[in-house]
This record gives sequence, structure tokens and C-alpha cells, in this order.
Amino acid sequence: MASEANKAAGRAGLYVHVPFCETKCPYCDFYSVTGPPDERWVDAVLAEARQQADRFGEPDTLYLGGGTPSALPLPTTERLFRGLWNTVNLSRDAEITIEVNPDDVTGERLDRWLALGIGRYSIGIQSFAEDELFLLGRRHTARQSRAALELARSAGVENLGVDLIFGLPGRGIDDWRRNLERTLEHEPEHLSCYQLTVAPETPFGERAAAGEPIAPAEEYGRELFLATTGILGAAGYEHYEISNFALGPERRSRHNLKYWRHAPVLGLGPGAHSFLNGERWWNARSVRGYVEALTSGGSPTEGSEVLTADQLILERLMLGFRTSDGVALQDLAHIPGWRSTLSLLADEGLLSLDDDRARPTVEGFLLADGLPLRFGV
Repeated sequence: MASEANKAAGRAGLYVHVPFCETKCPYCDFYSVTGPPDERWVDAVLAEARQQADRFGEPDTLYLGGGTPSALPLPTTERLFRGLWNTVNLSRDAEITIEVNPDDVTGERLDRWLALGIGRYSIGIQSFAEDELFLLGRRHTARQSRAALELARSAGVENLGVDLIFGLPGRGIDDWRRNLERTLEHEPEHLSCYQLTVAPETPFGERAAAGEPIAPAEEYGRELFLATTGILGAAGYEHYEISNFALGPERRSRHNLKYWRHAPVLGLGPGAHSFLNGERWWNARSVRGYVEALTSGGSPTEGSEVLTADQLILERLMLGFRTSDGVALQDLAHIPGWRSTLSLLADEGLLSLDDDRARPTVEGFLLADGLPLRFGV
């Protein structure tokens, strides 16, 4: 089944990391700083684009992530876009996505974002329950979430995504089911449902290290995961990646498919990662360091690695088994005993075999990270 999203996954993508937030959520370990944006960051991003863009051909996706891209002043966002269009050979039919905090959404912002060509909106609602939003340290309310979704629709947004978090301490499966039901009332084209994870260098990580039960127990997490895929599947959503659901293949995130398929991605901004021809490199997690490096004509790269053939195959399996497209059998054929392992995993209900691919079942998704190990990779 070939879709536009599938065909586009092999072309390059462009990611811009916007490292500014008004407040820092206690579970988040993405690089960001609080306070007003450093306007020099735009010039630095465009300088990095000039250094790298020719190597990536014609990207057909642009993703603004963060941080909180929606919190940028509109003139700053418009200056960034003008610079990118003049610097990067971005496809005119590119999928352009912005991550949005609900309380940043206004009619004026939506109109001007749409005028820039931003067609896909990933709104970080996380929960429709006020006590859960307080626990997560979010700066918006459930009312603002509903208003943001309604404003987006009235402005003409046709590709609306919602991000949710499940597995919060002290919350039950009925609480999670209510969150999904409230989300479905707005009929988003895409949902990302993430289980709460506890990263060490975050406030939640510190609380967990002190003995507080933050992350859900494994069996409870499994129950929530299966409930999610059941509820959303019944509502017509395709479970195409462990945490992601879409109203059909054409509504998948074309940009995220690039990561899962080892397509080239140019990452701009402090902390951003890039990938091209088996090489991965990443920028320093410092706004000041990033700006100073590029202002002086230098490189913001902090580290890099060239993946060996074996490492590329391992990553291909690890990423592939996280998606409903799975792994091509030809990517397994070099592994001794692969056929018997494949047959065993199919008998266990973890993989299904069709179209020369091994695809994870829902139960396989739950064990996706361990599936490559079963092949001895």
C-alpha cells in the first residue's frame, strides 16, 4: 500500500529547534531555556542553513519543534520563514508542521501561520483534566485547549494533531479513557499518545530518584497502551507507530517517517540532530554557544558518529519494529537463523508476515525494543 507519506519518506526533511519556553515542564528533557527569545538565534539558524542546505537537496518537510515554537513573536517567525525560503531549496508542496501550546493560539496567530504555509499543527494538550495539567506543570487550562482546537478549525486548519500523555501517577484507566473521548470530540487528523517517562535530569527524575512513584508500573502501562489502540482503532485511527495514530496513511506525519526510515534530515538550532548517508551529528545544547559559533563563522556541531553497516542494520530493525510498516524481509536475510526466529515470533503473536515484510502486532509494539535482540542483532 503506497501512500504519498510513504513515497516522501526517502526525501530529506528539515527540522528547526526553537529552544525557548515561557516555563519548563517537570517531565521534559528536550533542550530549552526560559525567558524571551534571543533574536540572534534566527540569524544563527539561517547561517547554519547556508552551511548545510546544499547537501540535502530539496527537503519536502519542515518541522518547527522545541521548546515552544508557537511562543515566538510573529515577526520573529515570519523573519525565520523568509530566511529559510531564501536559503533552503524547500519543496513548494512541503509538509510544514509547528508544535503549539494551546494558550498561544489566537485568531491572528493562526491566520499568519497559515499565510506562511504552515498546514500541520501539533497541539500539546497533554490532558483535558485540570488536576493532571497542574501535575504536569502545564501553563494552559483545559478550557484553553478546547478553545485552541475550535479556533484552529474555524481558521481553516485541516491537519490537526493532538499530543496526550498517559500513565500519570494516581490516575486510573477511566481517567485516560475520558481524555481520549474528549479529544475525539474534536476529530483531530492525528494523535500522539505518549506514556509518561521519567528522564534522570528533570524534576520528575529527581522525585523518582528520591523514591516517589512517578512512572506507571509495567503492567499498568501495558493496560493503558492496549486500551488506547482499541479506543482509537474503533474510531478509525491507524496505529502506525508505537505512539502515533492517524486517520489513514495520508495523515501520517511525513516528517517523523523520515527518522524511522533513515531518510536524510537536516537539524538546525541548538541541540538539533542531523542524519545523512550513515553519518549523524548534533549541535551543542546552548543558545549562547550556538549563536557565538555561527556568528564567528564556525560550526555549532558538538559531536558526530559514522554508523557502521552493522549499526545501520540494527537501527533499521529497531526503528522499523516501532512502525506498522515493520521491516523488509531482505533486511533480515543476512542474519543466521532468521527464518526460524521469524516463524517463532509470528507464532507468539508478535509479528505478522505479508508483502515481504515483518510487521509488529499490537502485542509486538509493546516489545518492539526487544525484537531485534531476538534475531541476535
